Amino acid sequence: MMKKTFLLLFAFLIFISTSFAQEDAEYDSVLKTMFEVSGTEESYSTAIKGMFDMYKKQYTNVDASVWDEFEQDFLQTSLDDLVIMLAPIYKKYMTKDDLEKLISFYETPVGQKFAKNTPLIMQESMQVGQAWGQKIGQQFEQKMKEKGY
Repeated sequence: MMKKTFLLLFAFLIFISTSFAQEDAEYDSVLKTMFEVSGTEESYSTAIKGMFDMYKKQYTNVDASVWDEFEQDFLQTSLDDLVIMLAPIYKKYMTKDDLEKLISFYETPVGQKFAKNTPLIMQESMQVGQAWGQKIGQQFEQKMKEKGY
């Protein structure tokens, strides 16, 4: 009887873990699609290509064909790894249904426009953010001086 109970429990645990693994794979697939349509994947690809540009300057004796091979390999595996690494974070805040709705948005003309322009918006926003931070810092220093510090 104990052996049957153990086997039944074991089979149940395998079923549950398989269900969760399938659910995780589905979520990861939807997340990757969201990255693709939102332009996130392109941003990460640009970052990887930037890293390779730096390496090419360090290793000038490497053939271009080797760089092409490495870049393609790293672009694919790194992005897949990134999805797996980011999925737990996204799962905390976004359901699969949420991601599917985002995908639907990014497939609209305004969503495509937003995805296309997000890198430019982010770049310009960072510049504004730096200026804003400097201004806040100067105001803070001034107030500290006024208080005698």
